[in-house]
Amino acid sequence: MLRPQLKPEERIILALDFPEHEIAINWVEKLRSKIKTFKVGSILFLDSGSEGLKEFSNLSVEVFLDLKFHDIPSTVEITARQSVRFGANMFTIHTLGGFEMMKRTSEAVKEEAEKLSYPKPLVLGVTVLTSHDKKSLEKIGISTSTEDTVMNLAALAEKANIDGLVCSGVEVEALRKEFGDRFTLVVPGIRPGTANHDQKRVTTPEEAISAGADYLVIGRAITEADNPEEIVDEIVTSIS
Repeated sequence: MLRPQLKPEERIILALDFPEHEIAINWVEKLRSKIKTFKVGSILFLDSGSEGLKEFSNLSVEVFLDLKFHDIPSTVEITARQSVRFGANMFTIHTLGGFEMMKRTSEAVKEEAEKLSYPKPLVLGVTVLTSHDKKSLEKIGISTSTEDTVMNLAALAEKANIDGLVCSGVEVEALRKEFGDRFTLVVPGIRPGTANHDQKRVTTPEEAISAGADYLVIGRAITEADNPEEIVDEIVTSIS
């Protein structure tokens, strides 16, 4: 598939990493005039559940379900079908789950969306978490460089017909050079300022977009700001 054509304000995904549904809903209502897509990860999903996903959709925003599915192929296939039914616009699986898991997921999502006459969500393969660097990868038995690991997993995802990848901004340029517009690239670890928090491979919004990123996942830089609306406006301006 070709990369989505996005306006600057459509590129930001706000990470709703809150333990309570009501807090997340308040943020959606506060910023939905400025942000189109909101990420629901494991922290929030344990409180919101599938009904929470429907409530977000009812607020006319898009939902990025970021639960990073990684299991045997049949389990992830069924989970992917559920993600379609719950109205997720995009969701994540781990590329480390392997070719068969990714391929069956891709096929199941297409089939389920057609059966229900729903828009097909983007299946995004998580490559290497932005909290990893070469040293931490070596500790879990991966001896290749971080970039080589990402590229190897991306090649596998391409063969499995996965729509997009989640990667750090550091690898975006290499992925574009190797795969062109084949993947939608979603980049977490975005830091408009100087704080890295628990991330290791970080980039600014401008760096990631210039390298070829499609979406930027941003959380604390916005939700912990005294003036979140102004921060969103500043980021949009910086990537315009």
